Amino acid sequence: MNVEILAKPSNTAARVSLEGGEHFTAEGGSMIAMSGDMGVETSVSKKQGGGLGKMLKGMARKLAGEGLFLNNYTAGSSGGDVFLSPSLPGDMEVLELDGNKKIKVQNGSFVAHSAGVDMNISWEGFKNVFSGENMIWLSFSGSGKVVINAFGMIYPVQVDGEYIVDTGNIAAFEETLDFTIGKAGKSWVSSFLGGEGLVCRFKGKGTVWCQTHADRPFGSLLTPHLIPRKQ
Repeated sequence: MNVEILAKPSNTAARVSLEGGEHFTAEGGSMIAMSGDMGVETSVSKKQGGGLGKMLKGMARKLAGEGLFLNNYTAGSSGGDVFLSPSLPGDMEVLELDGNKKIKVQNGSFVAHSAGVDMNISWEGFKNVFSGENMIWLSFSGSGKVVINAFGMIYPVQVDGEYIVDTGNIAAFEETLDFTIGKAGKSWVSSFLGGEGLVCRFKGKGTVWCQTHADRPFGSLLTPHLIPRKQ
């Protein structure tokens, strides 16, 4: 599986090229176009079997801000391409897993992963409850590629110690990092009056992939200008 990122970083798309019989999994609704002999199967989980477990995993993904369904693409005998794009305009990045590294991906940032990668639901407990974000993340392990997207540009930060990121600007991070949710300023009043509110404090050594925009503030800006649809 080869992934080429096109038109970075503002209106990015990904071209996924497969050899004959090769397959990968993508978020439902992310496909722009594909080769004519590309096979597609839709499910709530990549793995087969366990109907109830698959449905519960799908519902958990829905709570995490992802779609309920996944599309599993398999190339024909001569191989083929699938073009993917995120729902919001912005950047895309290919993260490589080597069997040892594990990553967690923020809600709405997952696009696709190769066959050797396992995707699971990561419950972060109640430290996310008051952050305005979801408590459920997507956790990826194994060997292969994970394609993520962002609202705006993606940029990696190498953390060695402590680093602070706004809760709405996290696309993904390595599981070698621990994090806590806390106030941005010295006091709660200054944090909220300054417009920053709550932030994520990462500790340890690893990479955080940040996105330059956050969808919730953007949605709040648009809401007063939206005209209700007439019945």
